Amino acid sequence: MNRGGRHVYAAISVLAAGALVLTGCSEGGSKGGGNDDKQKENAQRQQAAIEFGDAEASKGPAAEVPGAKSGGTISVPARDSYAHLDPAQIYVQNEMAVAQLLHRGLTGYKATSNDGSKHEVVGDLATDSGTTTDGGKTWKYTLKDGIKFEDGSAITSADVRHTFERQFAPFINQGPPYVQQWLADTPGADYRKLLPDGPYKGKHFPDSILETPDEKTVVFKFKKAHPELPYALAMTGYAVVSQKGDTKEKYDKAPVVTGPYKIQSFKSGKSMVLVKNTNWDPDTDPLRHQYVDRFNITFNQQYEDSTKALVADSGADQTAVSFQNSVDAGNLSKVLADPKMKSRTVIGFQPYVGQININMSHAAMKDIKVRQAIAYALPVTPFVRAYGGTDAMEVAGGIISPTVTGYDPAFDPFGKKKKPAGDPAKAKKLLEEVGKVGMKLTFGYINSQEGQAYSTAMAAGLEKAGFDVQRQEIPAETYYDQVSKLDNNYDIFHTAWGADWPSASTVIPPLYDGRVIAEGAQNYSQINDPHVNSEIDRINKITDPAKAAAEWEKLNKYLLTEVVNVVPTAYYKQIQIAGSKIGGLVYDDVIAGVDPRRLYVK
Repeated sequence: MNRGGRHVYAAISVLAAGALVLTGCSEGGSKGGGNDDKQKENAQRQQAAIEFGDAEASKGPAAEVPGAKSGGTISVPARDSYAHLDPAQIYVQNEMAVAQLLHRGLTGYKATSNDGSKHEVVGDLATDSGTTTDGGKTWKYTLKDGIKFEDGSAITSADVRHTFERQFAPFINQGPPYVQQWLADTPGADYRKLLPDGPYKGKHFPDSILETPDEKTVVFKFKKAHPELPYALAMTGYAVVSQKGDTKEKYDKAPVVTGPYKIQSFKSGKSMVLVKNTNWDPDTDPLRHQYVDRFNITFNQQYEDSTKALVADSGADQTAVSFQNSVDAGNLSKVLADPKMKSRTVIGFQPYVGQININMSHAAMKDIKVRQAIAYALPVTPFVRAYGGTDAMEVAGGIISPTVTGYDPAFDPFGKKKKPAGDPAKAKKLLEEVGKVGMKLTFGYINSQEGQAYSTAMAAGLEKAGFDVQRQEIPAETYYDQVSKLDNNYDIFHTAWGADWPSASTVIPPLYDGRVIAEGAQNYSQINDPHVNSEIDRINKITDPAKAAAEWEKLNKYLLTEVVNVVPTAYYKQIQIAGSKIGGLVYDDVIAGVDPRRLYVK
């Protein structure tokens, strides 16, 4: 995966494909081909909802990868070291990718095709994806037989209870907040009041919230319906932690794992070695394989260096693949044009959608015709070009990405797919109608090579329409801190956001619910529209994922046609390559990157 969406107050920013995006769990994606028909076909994959699987679908072992062999060592070049290995602290792509080999949760995404394009949510440590008889207020999970931690101890319901109670402890502050908020029935960070110290001072959840009547059974009890719980539980952030082996803060560097691999050594910033976990039972696991004997991960490998080494394909690089590094922008077109690289290349959409936010708190931006003029005038070509061109991203129509159920490839309210250079004549006409030709527009941009390039060209396009654009640079390291301030003076600025699972419920509420406007929150445009707020509440109660997806898409269209508080720029892609002796190479749409669970050495 390459980074995904965040909920309101847990924001970290990283460089994805050279672009600053908010990070979190990346869900969904699709392979990109070289031609438009293939792109359209792939972009439509997620229009069908990912189903919740039953007990039969949740049985192990995972279906064999065609041609797979056991043995061998895979080298893994990685730019970034792992800041967190405690699953409750994991919410960024590089950590989530390696977590596929280390951690297991109650549910997980099972690939139902060999190309990584089709999935269902199934029971991982649980016997199924969960059962509810009241629309999603109460969810029951039963643990499988024979599941163990790496130390050989059995995984029980007490470990599951402990896993969720420790999410409330102050030192757990980087992971997803969904289930905690649902258990506490509280938005924002107020959920911590339910169990301020976690389980560490003898206090625990009452049975009215989470019940473990025996060693095998876990029952979640919410005040409101949460029909998407099986999706949430599939996030690494909710993987099971050993109650006996919990070392609190120290767990972050040396967790007790449940997956097919365990950590033999970890030198932060230098290297990590993974070897087989002999207490992992493939018969209990419908998702993962254990073909490879060993993974040697080396950090501080920049994208350009790992690309050159993998293209050269000599020595140990023949059995090398990165879980994180994409092809660098400088070598991208060359790699994609080389027919010899085709079998070693995977491409897919990431869950990110870039957007120019229009600051609705500013008086000058309250006129919808001004906002429409910005939307029509804004050229998106410079943004796409700055980050590697159409090989690295695709011009966006809406705010729901191709990785999210319900995405509509035909939706393009500002004509960006047809006119990515903008429509200054149409924009100028709108400004003339309201007597605003020559109005000042403050454009906050990230102080990076890419930010300089796209903001200069975008400003020129806006000026053609009659705006007087003042560009203001914002330091990269504090960019999201600055643009999420309530009293910032930027009229327009760019952000990117990705879904936490393939539902717009992890996109529209955190970004556009007026009730979550707060200092540092992610409602960047500060939109507070009563219809949007009430629709969020209504759609969140729909238990059928496909019906909910259709309603989120309608709200997407309302936001961009009736409100116009953002202008979508691009859907991000991920392009990765591997050595010639790597087998089982697929771009998994849910991981949004290479699937490490399927890899083998040819």
